[in-house]
Amino acid sequence: MNDVFNTLLEVEARDPEFARAYAAESARIEAIDSIINALDEARGTEKLSKAALARAIGSEPSTVRRLLSSDSVNPTLGTIAEVAAALGLKVTLTPMSRDERTRITEPMRACT
Repeated sequence: MNDVFNTLLEVEARDPEFARAYAAESARIEAIDSIINALDEARGTEKLSKAALARAIGSEPSTVRRLLSSDSVNPTLGTIAEVAAALGLKVTLTPMSRDERTRITEPMRACT
């Protein structure tokens, strides 16, 4: 199954629009996953329960549980910044590595 998927992906990736969309979606998923994992790790380090974190940001505990547990989360930047601040963190941007730029940025720009 994995070989079939990889072969199909390789064929589809020859289309610049498909490659752009795939790179953009991959980058979005990777970024959100990385941020959510970092926030949850910081919450554990701070020994803060999800309910306590929710109170710190003026939200319902269920909101924080969904944010840190759901597979289909897509938080706003404002929510991320607020949760980060409650954990003593701030949101910053860092340059991509050369490999990431090749894998993500170049396909996204190929359609311009």
